[in-house]
Amino acid sequence: MALALSSAPTFCHRVLALRSGHARRGIGQVAIDSRSSRKRSAPIVAAVQIGGVTLTREEVVRQDDPTNNVPDSVFSKIGLQLHRRPDHPLGILKNEIYSFFDEKFPAGLFRKFDDLSPVVSVKSNFDDVLVPPDHISRSYNDTYYVDGNTVLRCHTSAHQAQMLRDGLTHFLVTGDVYRRDAIDATHYPVFHQMEGFRVFSESEWKDTGLDGTDLAVKDLKETLEGLAKRLFGNVEMRWIDTYFPFTNPSFELEIFFKEKWLEVLGCGVTEQEILKSNGQSGKVAWAFGLGLERLAMVLFDIPDIRLFWTSDPRFTAQFKAGQLGTKFKPFSKYPPCYKDISFWITDAFTENNLCELVRDVAGDIAEEVSLIDQFTNKKGISSHCYRITYRSMERSLTDEEVNAIQ
Repeated sequence: MALALSSAPTFCHRVLALRSGHARRGIGQVAIDSRSSRKRSAPIVAAVQIGGVTLTREEVVRQDDPTNNVPDSVFSKIGLQLHRRPDHPLGILKNEIYSFFDEKFPAGLFRKFDDLSPVVSVKSNFDDVLVPPDHISRSYNDTYYVDGNTVLRCHTSAHQAQMLRDGLTHFLVTGDVYRRDAIDATHYPVFHQMEGFRVFSESEWKDTGLDGTDLAVKDLKETLEGLAKRLFGNVEMRWIDTYFPFTNPSFELEIFFKEKWLEVLGCGVTEQEILKSNGQSGKVAWAFGLGLERLAMVLFDIPDIRLFWTSDPRFTAQFKAGQLGTKFKPFSKYPPCYKDISFWITDAFTENNLCELVRDVAGDIAEEVSLIDQFTNKKGISSHCYRITYRSMERSLTDEEVNAIQ
């Protein structure tokens, strides 16, 4: 049942820096640094536990370390582990995928891990999976650094090398991953991934008459096509050749769903260098990775990624363990509140830093940050104008409270 909207003031729109003619009157040359907002943002928790390991705020949010860019708003999400909640859409999806692998392969063949610490070394997050030294994902603009040698994992592949060194040959790793990103309905600094990995020995491919790579590709595609049918039904599928630094050949699987092509996952045959470096010489392997939110938003008709994090019972009560694809029934959608802000920028400015600042101050009531105008004066100095959309998922916002945040 839809609830009536509150009669409190809701719709607001104020331009904080106005343009006059073709020149905008700037509000000063501003250096956007997400760390500066920490003085205004009290930590929600002092410590979290994951897999029996305690992570304290002081260990992860290091204000005295210039290489640290983890805000309290992100630290507060560590340990929530939405994918481990059986009645949550992400937990329901994860368990459905686990069930598929348990039914397709001998019981217990694939080891499952979903409680590994997201604090990993730069080596395991990047070097071990052959991410080039100059790759954009290594930058402070894209990745959360705890210190110069440690990050919050950007992908569940960060555990791949250790699994191989431990002698594991079939495994699924699920967990929360972290990336500095835009603010809109499909992007959030914390989301969830699943990594799948299978190793073949030489005797396995010789028995089939195929070479190792051909066997890995055949088995990979058959497995993932079966998984797609399990999740989406008997849909049309296609394979797209692509590039990943850690697999060759590499593919993306797309399905035709609701009258459009949807990318489901990326995968490929693991680079030999990874296997040789981690005790698996003379073998061949495949790997895949998928984003749980991306699939869950489609399967459950969830329109905004922030909803996964809400504790509102109007959302949480709609989903039950084992019920894949229950369609989300929207409750009252509260009106947005728009605020524009413009400022002069330097070469050091990045939009991700602005979004980090907005998230750290406004939290999840920040629905979207979008560039709506830009201007360069005769001296070559540029300014940007951004529109910040504020909207609570649970109540109407007042102009006064949004003004205070802005």
